[in-house]
Amino acid sequence: MSVKTNYFHHNCIKDKAMEAQRKTSLIIVVSVWFIMSTFTTVTRANEPSQPDAPQLKAYRIDRSISEDARGCIECHAQESRGIVADWAAGRHAHANITCLDCHAAGPGDVDVDKNHLGYIKAGISPIVSPKDCSRCHPSEAAEYARSKHANTREIIWKIDPWLKHGMNNDIERLTGCYYCHGTEVKIKEGEFVKETWPNVGVGRINPDGSKGSCSSCHTRHRFSAAEARKPEACGQCHLGPDHPQIEIYEESKHGAIYHTEGDSWNWNAAPGMWTPGVDYRAPTCSVCHMSGINGLATTHDVTDRLAWETQAPLTVRPDKFKPWPAKTDWKEERQKMKKVCLACHSEDWADGHFTNLDAAVKNYNEVYYKPMNKLVDQLYEQKLLSKEKPLDEKLEIEMYELWHHEGRRARFGAAMMAPDYAWWHGFYELKKRCMTIEEHAEQLLKSKRPAQVFEVRGATGDTTNPNLNK
Repeated sequence: MSVKTNYFHHNCIKDKAMEAQRKTSLIIVVSVWFIMSTFTTVTRANEPSQPDAPQLKAYRIDRSISEDARGCIECHAQESRGIVADWAAGRHAHANITCLDCHAAGPGDVDVDKNHLGYIKAGISPIVSPKDCSRCHPSEAAEYARSKHANTREIIWKIDPWLKHGMNNDIERLTGCYYCHGTEVKIKEGEFVKETWPNVGVGRINPDGSKGSCSSCHTRHRFSAAEARKPEACGQCHLGPDHPQIEIYEESKHGAIYHTEGDSWNWNAAPGMWTPGVDYRAPTCSVCHMSGINGLATTHDVTDRLAWETQAPLTVRPDKFKPWPAKTDWKEERQKMKKVCLACHSEDWADGHFTNLDAAVKNYNEVYYKPMNKLVDQLYEQKLLSKEKPLDEKLEIEMYELWHHEGRRARFGAAMMAPDYAWWHGFYELKKRCMTIEEHAEQLLKSKRPAQVFEVRGATGDTTNPNLNK
């Protein structure tokens, strides 16, 4: 037999062996409907145009996985095919991580789904908490656990009058505040309490005691790092009149470059390897606050790199923020943020920016907040305003919005280089707000008559302070 014939014969045997092996391995075909973005139509005489039938898209997954895991995939491919399609397109599927690796219930889990008991003996836990994720991502989970994101419920219960004093009702909290800040998920007689679930808030209190939801930023079931790197992920919650970071970012030079060129950037680089000038040209929210860059390690603690608490009524250093004092040195954190800037800018440019930010903070504190707060305190001392409840008198609303709305916009706009928000939506509006406060204060001081107290509609919320550290 010639060498060529021997080679051909050997490869035929090898091919047959591989084919046999393929037949014994698990082959799962997950079918999902893929609707074309445009339809081709064929027009016939006297017949209306009809769109083509939807195309069938198949995900082929070759993996050696358990029979139980295979059953999950095959069933959900029929019952909830979008979930399986997401999973199949993500890194978890490619790393052979299945539904059971995340959802299998542990001995102490109380959120065991009754409907799955007939299929999986160990039980299925619908909630995948940061504690579950920590089995594979321990550093990320530990960083997140100490962040303001994870502990945001505790923070807002300490400082927010709407919750602390019951000034809004349960459905307003559930569809508003708790959607981003998170609910305390409760189980009653083996069922989720509907007022607490579903929820993916960043500070959600889970039945296993952990805080937060990784899928707030890495949405299930793809859990994409690329998605969390884009500003739209943050913009789900950081928007609107009181914290318009996404609108501010879009106005900035950074946002303009992102919108112009972002489609061509490499969003899928490995964590810690996402590099300015190589993978992207301008920073997103995650670059400045979380990403590994210019010698800085990646972090899931968004308290890092901050030198000011610009969302507080009076701007203070992070370690002086009483509701959640940071265990950081603001000077060190400023140097970290400066390192982010130096990846693309000169030192003079970065120093000039932070000098101007500090001046804007001082301007807000000294020119607007402190004088108005002193004036309102004077009205309380003279019993012209009532301290019985907050936000039930017009001047209380005016003072609240001074710091919570335009005061934040002015500071955020200065921090993120968005001039329209720093001035027109910020300091300009602060000037108008101060005029209104001074006008109402003067009327009360002259008349010596207490301000009208309103019965605030919907002010029926539970004021029981939840035990968030149990």
